[in-house]
Amino acid sequence: MGRALAEAHPACRAVFDEADAALGEPLSGICFDGPAERLTLTENTQPAILAVSIAAVRLLESRGLRPDVVAGHSLGEYSAHVAAGTFGFADAIRIVRRRGRYMQEAVPIGEGAMAAILGGDPAAVAQACVEAAQGQVVSPANLNAPGQVVIAGHTAAVARAGERAKALGARKVVPLPVSAPFHCALMKPAEERLAPELAALAASAPRVPVVANVDAEPKTTAAASVAALVAQVSAPVLWEAVVGRLASAGVRAYVEVGPGTVLSGLVRKIHREARVTSLETPAQLDAVEAFIREAAGA
Repeated sequence: MGRALAEAHPACRAVFDEADAALGEPLSGICFDGPAERLTLTENTQPAILAVSIAAVRLLESRGLRPDVVAGHSLGEYSAHVAAGTFGFADAIRIVRRRGRYMQEAVPIGEGAMAAILGGDPAAVAQACVEAAQGQVVSPANLNAPGQVVIAGHTAAVARAGERAKALGARKVVPLPVSAPFHCALMKPAEERLAPELAALAASAPRVPVVANVDAEPKTTAAASVAALVAQVSAPVLWEAVVGRLASAGVRAYVEVGPGTVLSGLVRKIHREARVTSLETPAQLDAVEAFIREAAGA
């Protein structure tokens, strides 16, 4: 993951070198060579995704391409803030390493779960969670797109809520292979550990607005940016609302940076008139540059 970027462009290689130095260990080696079981540990996955995402950002910047507004899904909100200059990459890579560790330690492995509810109405999914809780935690965690809501909580409660959601009209329930139940009340211990460390970061006002997961509102000050990152640890990711806010602000072209194209697919479902592309490898750079310049009317 990220090897092609690092090998093709010095600006990208520098991102991985900075990550290794900031963490005091070779994150780049885990990204490039695995093994997969180390890369998929949450405390490695989060900084690895951030590093690959920022390497792609730096590649675009090397061509003079910068965003007018940014947003990111869950961990991606940190990438958005680095791209916007809210805080430095080295600080971000260290904080997301601890974020991953704190989230993993908040709930013993096996006690929490997440599941995607497909084809269900968000209100019905929320109702299913309330009815299935039985004294445990289960709630909507990601409102990703029309017909796609992810729930999180105690393992048994997530299973009950999935069955109840199907009874209320959902088409399908897909258990997710995650190591912790992110973005629900079970993450409060992680939020409380992370909050003072986020508050201690050297942060500046973003150069461009960052639309936050927690309320789909643009953050334009350092204080508001940090507060939103603290709250999102245990709050649901309102991705459908985030894209809706971008669309209402006049955004018509989106570039997804980093590994995968999941968000590109979600954006297309939410904002059907949008133009969407992605940058994960250097082979895509020329096409992405042409896309951006055309979208900007250059």
